[in-house]
Amino acid sequence: MPSSPAPIQVLTVDDHPLMREGIAAVIGRQTGMAVVGEAENGSRGVELFRQLQPDVTLMDLQMPSLDGLSALQQIREEAPQARIIVLTTYKADARAWQALKAGAAGYLLKSALRTCLIDAIRAVHGGGRWIPSEVAIEIATHATDEKLTEREAEVLRQVAQGLSNREIGELLSLSEETIKARVKTILSKLGARDRTHAVVIALQRGLIRL
Repeated sequence: MPSSPAPIQVLTVDDHPLMREGIAAVIGRQTGMAVVGEAENGSRGVELFRQLQPDVTLMDLQMPSLDGLSALQQIREEAPQARIIVLTTYKADARAWQALKAGAAGYLLKSALRTCLIDAIRAVHGGGRWIPSEVAIEIATHATDEKLTEREAEVLRQVAQGLSNREIGELLSLSEETIKARVKTILSKLGARDRTHAVVIALQRGLIRL
């Protein structure tokens, strides 16, 4: 009698215990698949990957200690064959693009875990990729957008903290007029109505993190 194939071994890396429990519950109902490890941050995720060598790793992007993108890059440097699916709340094109460029084999929205998790794991384990259509559309829509410079992104992060142009100028050792001009450029690049709208767009698209 032929033996059953070895189960797909999955490592979950997410700082929210309830998310890890939910993933374990979904996978636990499957035959031929098992969660072999759980990590609460990127640093621990890298450690467990080295120890367990899982078939597929589910990696949250926003975590303390070491964020998911950095952990993904570290794992891929050590194990180029690693199959990693990044998990996120947002269909942000910038985050998706960065993760895919760093070697992610899949990009899964947390809102779709119940319906797509198992299919995504099987697809990636089989050597394929998993990119939701809405994420692909976001990437394509903004592919030709003019990018924010690092200094513009820093200005926008300070705007998000509630600082005025004068306060941002003092913090970055620039004049208030220079900051005002940069904010105007940022609004134009993002197609934003005002400063608050620019922050919302940048957060949704993963262009800045708070």
